[in-house]
Amino acid sequence: MNIGLIAHDSKKKLMQNFCIAYRGILSKNTLYATGTTGRLIEEVTNLNIHKYLAGHLGGEQQLGIQIEQNEIDLLIFLREPLAPKPHEPNMNNVARLCDIHNIPLATNVATAELLIKSLDRGDLEWRELYK
Repeated sequence: MNIGLIAHDSKKKLMQNFCIAYRGILSKNTLYATGTTGRLIEEVTNLNIHKYLAGHLGGEQQLGIQIEQNEIDLLIFLREPLAPKPHEPNMNNVARLCDIHNIPLATNVATAELLIKSLDRGDLEWRELYK
């Protein structure tokens, strides 16, 4: 499965910790991330991540293109809901694309945990048929 990873600045450490905790599951999949998030995850997990540009430099759009082409099966976008910075990726466009293309989306670590455990159990195999 192809998993997309994005994190606002204030959630990058949380994303690192999440990826450390679920490294075993994540390592069985193909990972894509915006530039800074991907680099930070690689530093602490040694996972192989296809990195796009930083989110504010176009990485969000690059990931959006993959979503539009039905090449992402699951997206984890840990966002700062109270005070995102203007340069951070815009959640609305990504969420809209996930809704259009029926791609599971987690915007907080609780939902991310549910989705990653579902992935491990095989509950997301329907994505293969959907493609």
